[in-house]
Parts: sequence; structure tokens; C-alpha cells
Amino acid sequence: MLRTALVALLSLISSMCFAQTEAVDIYSQDQLLDLIRSNQYLAKVKHDDCQLVQDIEARAQVLKQPLYQFLWGEMLNHGTCVKANPAKGIALLRDSAEQGSSEAMLKLAEYYQSGKFVIRNKERAVHYLLPAAASGDLSARMTLVRLFSEGYGSPRDYEIAYHWLYNDVFTDEATQKKALSLLKALAAKMPPSAVARAQQEQLRSR
Repeated sequence: MLRTALVALLSLISSMCFAQTEAVDIYSQDQLLDLIRSNQYLAKVKHDDCQLVQDIEARAQVLKQPLYQFLWGEMLNHGTCVKANPAKGIALLRDSAEQGSSEAMLKLAEYYQSGKFVIRNKERAVHYLLPAAASGDLSARMTLVRLFSEGYGSPRDYEIAYHWLYNDVFTDEATQKKALSLLKALAAKMPPSAVARAQQEQLRSR
């Protein structure tokens, strides 16, 4: 009997030590940013067995950290480790965007383009893309130029959007070719003089 109890105790201690070694640390800002940009953030939360739900919520709701507002909002939107609540989720994305998160701006623009969770409204997508593009986000710049070439947004913003994308830096040839195609489509809607100005390294006033 004593031997059985001792084995059980050792087994319990071993399992407790294993649980401690398997505990998940909260994501750093850089790690979370990488997860968001690679679209792995929800998969990561699930892979970590939903251990960080309370920590994520606290950083979003109490500390109001923009990237954690994004993550917590997306968890609520998609019902990841929590009960789905898109009304709160979209509100958190908006809070994150208001604090300057280009990731939140891009996600809101994506939802307004597709009509997921919200009424489809590509003009509102442009509204969220403009500040993200101005901050230097390449994905935002490419999407913005595409929407402009499709006739959304204001023509007075075409020149600056063209300028941003034309003068950006590309890490691979495929993205560069896509950007050139988007720029060609937008140029068809612009006066030649505006295209010429936009192609300058420094955008000059008219």
C-alpha cells in the first residue's frame, strides 16, 4: 500500500513539473506582430491550449495595448478560446486602429471590403487604409491603389497613393510586378502630369 501511494505521489509531482515546464509565456510585442503579419495569431493561441486568455484580455481591456486589442478583438470575432462576440471584437479593432495600429486598420479594411461582420462598404475600407498606407505599410498601399483604380475613394488622393507605392521598396520580384500592375491601372485614371509628379522621389506641390 505504501509503495502504491509513493508511486502515485511521484507521478503527481512529475505531472506538476511537466505542467510547469509547459506553461506558456505571454507573447512579446515583436512576437505578436510577427504572428499577426503571418496570419498565425489565432492558430498560436489555440496551439497554446488557450492558456493565455486572461492575460490577453487584461492587456487589451485594462492596459489597452493596441496589438493585444487586435488579438483579443479577433478572438472574440472568431470565437477562438472564448464565446464569439463580433460586436465587441470589431469595437476593439476600432480602438486599436484609433491608437495607430496599422494591423487593425488593415483588418477593418478587409472586413469592410468583404462584408464580414459588417455591411460591405469599400469607401470605409479606403478610410482605414489611408492612414495605414501613410505610415508605410506596403500591403495597405497596394490595397489602397487597387481600390482607387476600381473607382473608390477620392480622386484627389490618387496622386499621393501612387507616389507612396511607386517609391516603396520591394523584397521580392512578384510583389514588385503586382505593384507595377496596380500602378498602371491607377495611372489610367490620372492626368499624365499627375503621374509624372507622383513618380518623383519627392512629391512636389502643383
